[in-house]
Amino acid sequence: MPVIDVTLAEGREPEMLRGLIDALTEAAVDALDVPVESVRVILREVPRTHFAAGGVTIAERRARAQEEYS
Repeated sequence: MPVIDVTLAEGREPEMLRGLIDALTEAAVDALDVPVESVRVILREVPRTHFAAGGVTIAERRARAQEEYS
C-alpha cells in the first residue's frame, strides 16, 4: 500500500488539491502497478507563517515582495 505524504503551504483552492490527489494517485498506480484502492494520499497544509526556507517564512517572503512592488 503506497502512502504519499505531501506538505504544502495553505491557501490553495479545493479543486486544485483534488487535482493533486488525482495526479499523485494516478502516478503511483502507473509507476508501481498497484490497484488504485491501495494508494493513500495525505495532504498537510501548513500556515505560511510556519513554512520557511533559508530562515525566511513564506509569509515574510510574500510581504517583502509586495513592499518591493508598492
